[in-house]
Amino acid sequence: MFRCHRVGAASVSRRLLLRSSTTPLLLRPLMHLRQPAAKRVLSSTTSSRKPVASVPEATWIDRHAPPALAPYMKLTRMDRPIGTWLLLLPCWWGSAMAHAASASVSSASTAFVSSTSSALIAALPPTVTAPALAVLMGKFALGAFVMRGAGCTINDMWDRDVDGKVTRTRLRPLASGAVSVRQGIAFLAAQLSAGLALLLSFNNYTIALATASLPLVVVYPLMKRVTYWPQLVLGLTMNWGALVGWTAVTGAAHWPVMLPLYAAGVCWTLVYDTIYAHQDKADDAKLGLRSTALRFGSQTKPWLSAFGAGMVGCLALAGSA
Repeated sequence: MFRCHRVGAASVSRRLLLRSSTTPLLLRPLMHLRQPAAKRVLSSTTSSRKPVASVPEATWIDRHAPPALAPYMKLTRMDRPIGTWLLLLPCWWGSAMAHAASASVSSASTAFVSSTSSALIAALPPTVTAPALAVLMGKFALGAFVMRGAGCTINDMWDRDVDGKVTRTRLRPLASGAVSVRQGIAFLAAQLSAGLALLLSFNNYTIALATASLPLVVVYPLMKRVTYWPQLVLGLTMNWGALVGWTAVTGAAHWPVMLPLYAAGVCWTLVYDTIYAHQDKADDAKLGLRSTALRFGSQTKPWLSAFGAGMVGCLALAGSA
């Protein structure tokens, strides 16, 4: 709105001057210029300046957090909770589907249970109560917060040298030196300890299944150096909760439901993280890093449309299994 006021004032001034009988010949050429006067002045004063790298906007951490804690809060991306949601939602999907399946099977008459449902009965305990499910989902929320922060710490430790050369990430705590590598390792140990304490409250099958995801968490940051598909590895990592969410309710796996649900989440991640990767593709190309954004290039829309269709199809398959 401020720009509109400036341009409007400039155009009014130009019309008033053009009506003057004393200087029509001098001002008449202005009628043929397409740019408003205010914009021409602005461009003339800035054209000789060198471009300035954008600085990340200040967040509530900068304004309110204690200075000693602020770097660690930024390291966990506490001011950007979308990553926690992206890790949490697949857990909730798996838990909700397992609870619904358990409830429907337990209430079904044995005479009308299909062969598929009969196989499912063996993998389902008695129906989990609504309060118990709420507690379970609360534990997943806390776990997603802790482990998303641990994943960010691992990612930034691997990428601290690269992050310093990318405009968007150059002020991250490890890249900028606000947190040392030794401090980062100690902080990561505390995060993983908290995650382990929470994990031990689940059943044994879920503990084993969740532990199996740790290699993906560790190697994901390296994938951008060796493949154009790091977003695929991220999808395999971020959506592991779809598997864990089911087993946390049932105590066992039922792969005809779990695998399509997991695949739907992977397709979903390929969509959103490819879009996200496009903002770094210029820096990535200069640094020799790879991504699906660089791999797909001008064909990004068809690829993402295919992944979106794949997500919907896999969700339908999970729901009908």
